[in-house]
Amino acid sequence: MSEVPSFKRKKALSNSDADEALAGLLEWSEPVVFDCLRECYGFRLEERQAASFAHRHARQWRALIAGDMERFDELRRDLVDAFAAVELDVGCALEADACVLAELYEIAMARFGRSPRSAQAYRDALTALAGRLAPKGKRAAA
Repeated sequence: MSEVPSFKRKKALSNSDADEALAGLLEWSEPVVFDCLRECYGFRLEERQAASFAHRHARQWRALIAGDMERFDELRRDLVDAFAAVELDVGCALEADACVLAELYEIAMARFGRSPRSAQAYRDALTALAGRLAPKGKRAAA
């Protein structure tokens, strides 16, 4: 009779693991975020304008990753106002945000995927960022 293997219960990740992943994102994500945003805006705007919007939006992402939601909200309002000047709608920012999340996920999994703990920490951090992006309360009304 063969013995049924016992599986250890996976240890839940601590908030510090996700915080560490967010700190990692602050270190390496800025050029990735900018390139992704520039590409997204490049489909709708001429290169100079696309780069300008990418810079604006990348600052917003930096505030988001840092957890500075007051700054994020301020930068988001400025971005939405700038969209009006070039006849873009907020959907453009949401689409660009989705592209950035996907790109960050792909890179994090390619780089940290061999370590289950690190991979899960980055998944948790990116899930938290996606949650912060979702309009809630005050931000939904803005």
